[in-house]
Amino acid sequence: MTLRKFFAAMIFIAAVTMTGCGEEHIITPSKPQELMNVSYDPTREFYAAYNEKFYDHWTRELRKGEVVLIQSHGGSGKQAREVIDGLEADVVTLALAYDIISIKNAGLIRGGWRKKFPDDASPYTSTIVFLVRAGNPKNIQDWDDLIRDDVKLVTPNPKTSGGAQWNYLAAWEYARRKFNGDENSILAFMKKLYENAAPLDDGARGSTNRFVQRGQGDVLITWENEALLSLISTPGKYEIITPSLSILAEPSVAVVDKVVDKKGTRELAEEYINYLYSPAGQEIAAQNFYRPRDAVILKKYSDTFKPLELFTIDDAFGGWIKAHNDHFADGATFDQIYSPAAEP
Repeated sequence: MTLRKFFAAMIFIAAVTMTGCGEEHIITPSKPQELMNVSYDPTREFYAAYNEKFYDHWTRELRKGEVVLIQSHGGSGKQAREVIDGLEADVVTLALAYDIISIKNAGLIRGGWRKKFPDDASPYTSTIVFLVRAGNPKNIQDWDDLIRDDVKLVTPNPKTSGGAQWNYLAAWEYARRKFNGDENSILAFMKKLYENAAPLDDGARGSTNRFVQRGQGDVLITWENEALLSLISTPGKYEIITPSLSILAEPSVAVVDKVVDKKGTRELAEEYINYLYSPAGQEIAAQNFYRPRDAVILKKYSDTFKPLELFTIDDAFGGWIKAHNDHFADGATFDQIYSPAAEP
């Protein structure tokens, strides 16, 4: 499989050609529909590939006319704030449900959004793993190793990055089980972990670049899909370490009701999300290292996606609203354990 080139904005405008009576008639709509997908940091390659396939589906299979597909990427929390502040997303495909809840609470998405699409509006999943340098020179095997004095880790900022929140919660639950729920011990574990961290980037791709391109740190805590992408793009330089316990990461999707009703793009936006669940959409997800919901396609990629012991946000933290309030709101546990370091 080849690594697909990233385009910050994928724009597809093509003429519809009809042939008859020996001559060609080029029919071009005066103004194609536009759809903006506001997504999180590591989905660039995935949605570049998906947009190509969806363009063909919309224009050739459904014959719905021309369409311009635009991508926007960044830390999930920052992306949600951009939408709340006026970025006109037709759809949001963000790292976690809480970011979409924030957009809903701003009046842009209607209630019940998680029931509008299958699997609670989460068409693919991932988890959190460690990426280390070839040969694993620091012999990093589990979360305990990340608090050693000789280990420097790389992870994004939970205040701006959805992936960083998954990282944080996976580490917290490991510590909770290790220390039988003793909060002082858990907080001490988390404090040491973040003391070992390089300056926190805004998003997961920034942290990948820090580790891979700038050579900082001994271990990157990251999405499984981002780690697998690094193996493909830089063969022989890195290894993936799967910790003994990790979290089922369920990125969420939604139609931004206020925007699509204003623009008249609801049919396009809903089809864009529904197509993620189609065999074609699930195949593209798997090719880009996201775990597909489709069991047949997941089995097809069983060599890539090994069975793991994963817990859910609902089981361990009581859902995203409680997790946010307990850990990521102002003054919550992350603010208690983290003091920013100066950029080297």
